[in-house]
Amino acid sequence: MIRFFRSGNPLTVLLLLIYTLLVKFYYLIHPSPYMADGSEGLLYSLLVKWLKVLTGGSPFVFTALAVMLMLLQSLLLTKIINHHRLFPKSTYLPAMCYLLFTSLLQSWNVFSPALLVNVIMLWVFSSITELYTRTSARDVVFNIGFALGMCGLIYFPAIIFCLLLLVSMLIMRAFRLAEWIIAILGLICPIYLMGTYLFLTNQMTLLRQIPNIGLSLPLITDYKVWGAMIACLLFFVLGWLLLQRPLMKMLIQGRKIWAVLIVYVLVAMLVPFFNVHFSPAYWVLAVLPVAMFAGNVFWSVTNETFANVIHFIVLGYMIVMQYFS
Repeated sequence: MIRFFRSGNPLTVLLLLIYTLLVKFYYLIHPSPYMADGSEGLLYSLLVKWLKVLTGGSPFVFTALAVMLMLLQSLLLTKIINHHRLFPKSTYLPAMCYLLFTSLLQSWNVFSPALLVNVIMLWVFSSITELYTRTSARDVVFNIGFALGMCGLIYFPAIIFCLLLLVSMLIMRAFRLAEWIIAILGLICPIYLMGTYLFLTNQMTLLRQIPNIGLSLPLITDYKVWGAMIACLLFFVLGWLLLQRPLMKMLIQGRKIWAVLIVYVLVAMLVPFFNVHFSPAYWVLAVLPVAMFAGNVFWSVTNETFANVIHFIVLGYMIVMQYFS
């Protein structure tokens, strides 16, 4: 099976759709309602309210939307990877890994603010990769800041991704104070516009829902969460170690992009700790960049039989956690 995803053949998209139905089937037949744990942002609350009116609050509809969002994210991730040639050839392995690893934990398959933020973060990451080739990047950093501000309105702790932007600017470009100021202005702009709209529509009481942030240091006792996180961390570390040799043969831009991905993973792992109410569901933010390193594990294992064995071990663990735990 790995052989088919290793290929960059556009027909692999059809196989990816079938694979999505396979690994997400349990969640589709046991659907969950949307996530509302008190950590969601104002835009997310308004969107869910509209969707509930439109769909009647059907758990299946919300779960199906979550699955479609993850399939879309996997395809967008593939497009970014292949465009920048982060692997020697075009491949769908990171897309497969994202769909597989998000299936390890039920809360990663619930319609949540994190899934919506992941869609925007793919655009943010794609824009960050362009910083290296730009003579002037003021418009790009403003747009990235604006997108991160929108993430904050969906899920306020996502504002912490501004660290990713600032560190990425240090990695991809020489320091320019004007660009940093413009990036921060872009970050503030969506919140300012939302505040202006609420003021003009006499809904200022909703403004208090925007800065929805806290600090949680929970004791995690759920073995499923530990299993999913250990699997993701293991593939992240292995993917990084296996990347060291091919990294030396890459262009400078490619090496800088992989360095940004390291920062992306680390920041995304920290974000859920700033929830009002901690939930491991928000670690799906980190699964997205981890999928690229997991894809590199399967790419680097040249023995097809061994690669398939690794895949079926993870797939088997996923099935056990879904159906028999």
